[in-house]
Amino acid sequence: SIRPFRIFDLLKFNNVNLDCLTETFYTHFYGTYFVKWGGYCVVAENAGGFMEGYVMGKVEGDRLNEQKKDWHGHVTAVTVAPDYRRRGLARILMNHLEATTNKDAGWFVDLFVRSTNNVAISFYQRLGYVIYRTVKGYYSSSAAHEKDEDAYDMRKSMIRDKSKSCEVADKKEIDPSE
Repeated sequence: SIRPFRIFDLLKFNNVNLDCLTETFYTHFYGTYFVKWGGYCVVAENAGGFMEGYVMGKVEGDRLNEQKKDWHGHVTAVTVAPDYRRRGLARILMNHLEATTNKDAGWFVDLFVRSTNNVAISFYQRLGYVIYRTVKGYYSSSAAHEKDEDAYDMRKSMIRDKSKSCEVADKKEIDPSE
């Protein structure tokens, strides 16, 4: 079942977070999301209460500025425990976040993904996301001899953006500071 992500879920999500591509954040970071953007943060759990996956996101931008068209949902993290992958659960979680964005009249949903994470990129493309632009050096390397890794900023227009204009970038590459 899908239900809101609660602060005590942080005590039982290791089975979901313990893979090399899932970012783990500070407790305060999660708490901020739950308080500010609770509708964008949900978990999938089985009948025994075991967490199978979660999506965590937010809504951001200028809601009142029709010209900018930047009021949007953002996927901060979506992940599924290894034992529950390849069952459509990530798609269900993404659908929830997209439905919440549509309800909030967002123009699009965006997310960042490592440019080398081909499995995730293919998954998002199957869901209708496009590579909007590259963010140079977005992911810091863990070793001094390694180069920072680029991210793809991927987007999917929501119902409000009938012309899909939010999927067309004015610049194909940007720096993280932009």
